[in-house]
Amino acid sequence: MALFLSLVLVFFLFGPTMGKQIPYEDYMAQLKACPRECRCPPNFPNAIYCDNKGLKHIPTIPPHTWYLYLQNNLIEILSEDALRNATQLRWLNLNHNKITSEGIEEGALKAMSHLVHLYMDDNLLTSVPSSLPSSLEQLQLSRNRISKIPAGVFADLDRLNLLDLQGNKLMDDAVTEVSLKGLTNLVQINLAKNQLSSMPLGLPSTTTQLFLDGNNIEKIPGEYFKSLPKVAFLRLNRNKLNNNGVPKEVFNISSILDLQLSHNELTEVPVIPSNLEHLHLDHNKIKNINGSNICPVSAEDLDDFVNDSVPRLRYLRLDGNEIKPPIPRDVILCFRLLRSIVI
Repeated sequence: MALFLSLVLVFFLFGPTMGKQIPYEDYMAQLKACPRECRCPPNFPNAIYCDNKGLKHIPTIPPHTWYLYLQNNLIEILSEDALRNATQLRWLNLNHNKITSEGIEEGALKAMSHLVHLYMDDNLLTSVPSSLPSSLEQLQLSRNRISKIPAGVFADLDRLNLLDLQGNKLMDDAVTEVSLKGLTNLVQINLAKNQLSSMPLGLPSTTTQLFLDGNNIEKIPGEYFKSLPKVAFLRLNRNKLNNNGVPKEVFNISSILDLQLSHNELTEVPVIPSNLEHLHLDHNKIKNINGSNICPVSAEDLDDFVNDSVPRLRYLRLDGNEIKPPIPRDVILCFRLLRSIVI
């Protein structure tokens, strides 16, 4: 009786906030069904916290749960039974468990038709999970053992805008137009710290942020970015790029704003596009920098200085090369908006 009165009191204190999401009867049922291993805040009845509990199995989750936190446990099986009633889930955090690809029971995820965020970083997956709900907008699978992206696994995920696969074991033959088909609204893809030796093919034309740090990429095809007209943030740090693998005009695209090429084997500065704002070239083998060679605007255009046409570069990092100060005057004259040069 004391527990009941306490719950009633909490409802009257927080009811105006909760009532928009969950009726009183459902609110009471949700709190009573809270798994004993977990914590269910009365003022946030749609959330269940089961993190850091040493759990080996997912407890039975009540039906009005929107946010489920199961990170930092010892879970090996993503059970269909445990999640059978959790059809209203929007957010599922399974980071830092021991879930294998074989441990994801068929249909365990598909029934969650409202799921928007799925976090499965730091598990033991060897393949991107199948039967993902079409409602997903963010899928994070970093630091697993993924070497395979099954054909058609993203076929229904036309709402997905973020895909994080960094720190896995993906090779060139795993990241293809066939394996990525269906990602028609993808904005960010993170393929850093995999085993790629060439630029990935088949990336959606909607890609704005492409992260490829820490691979073994040696060459960028000259026409590569023609199929990526919206790419604005490109990271290729810690690869094996040298001058022969980077065509002179390959980055000369109007969409790019931030370009990172740190820790490669370049001896020359590539052509800098007019709209680029941040350029990281530190820890390469560059010996000098020549403004007339890298300036995207002709000397005549610079003489007729107009704010709209002047190169937009604001930050340039060149430390860890063989360049000795000062920076040549023609570089300063070209990039008049530069606010910071690290050398």
